[in-house]
Amino acid sequence: MTGILFDRITLIGIGLIGSSIARDIKELGLAREVVISTRSEATLKRAEELALGDRYETSAAEAVKDADLVIVSVPVGSSGAVAEQIAPNLKPGAILTDVGSTKASVIAQMAPHVPQGVHFIPGHPLAGTEKSGPDAGFAGLFKGRWCIFTPLPETDATALEKLKDFWIALGSRVDEMDPQHHDKVLAIVSHLPHIIAYNIVGTADDLETVTESEVIKYSASGFRDFTRLAASDPTMWRDVCLHNKDAILEMLARFSEDLAYLQRAIRWGEGDKLFELFSRTRTIRRSIVQAGQDVDAPDFGRHALDPKS
Repeated sequence: MTGILFDRITLIGIGLIGSSIARDIKELGLAREVVISTRSEATLKRAEELALGDRYETSAAEAVKDADLVIVSVPVGSSGAVAEQIAPNLKPGAILTDVGSTKASVIAQMAPHVPQGVHFIPGHPLAGTEKSGPDAGFAGLFKGRWCIFTPLPETDATALEKLKDFWIALGSRVDEMDPQHHDKVLAIVSHLPHIIAYNIVGTADDLETVTESEVIKYSASGFRDFTRLAASDPTMWRDVCLHNKDAILEMLARFSEDLAYLQRAIRWGEGDKLFELFSRTRTIRRSIVQAGQDVDAPDFGRHALDPKS
């Protein structure tokens, strides 16, 4: 038991991230009461069946009453609408945060609605899987992962430290960034890889000379790993593309230039250039493992397909 950090925490949205937060709060005893809100009655009922909270509301405005910490876990395109709905019922001194993958857009949408005296601190835990919904979450999702805050100039230092303590209790490492810099960093480390994965899987699906059964039956490890990324929530990634458009387009342009370089090297048989690139990128992979952001497993979980494992 880490100890109670907040009397009442309200979670708006109970998908993978929200439900993982809920499980950690319960397991660690971080709040006296957890209130869960989502528009879908079926999803809310499932959250109740999983005992993720103490009280359940379809109305976000009702759910935030008397909450000390409100965490918004919805697709980034819905952030502004949620902020507008809950603003009248946010109590003075409450901390309002989010988990969105884009920050400049979320700030632009939410900040105008935040009442005086409420501490709005945008955040982004860099954790997740391709699964979605309340059943997808699990305790410990955030252990060893980074949670990035993009505080506003007027952010209260005490509130920021308390929110950091919360995420540290969940096992996260914490950092701060300027919102625009955050969006550029995430465009290359998260958004572009997902877009490439969606595109590659879509290309395979469109090939007239290769049947769908062949794509599935003979999928090698590379394509199989791309399909995991391409299985991520379509609504969330649609909103990410629309709300981090400039940074994503900048990274796509750079990627296209580098892809053209690789294309020329293959066409002209320039093995030295290919070897140099592949060696450099292999080093990046090793650095990620050494930084504790992945394990040096050879099969990315595919051992589960082996009945002997």
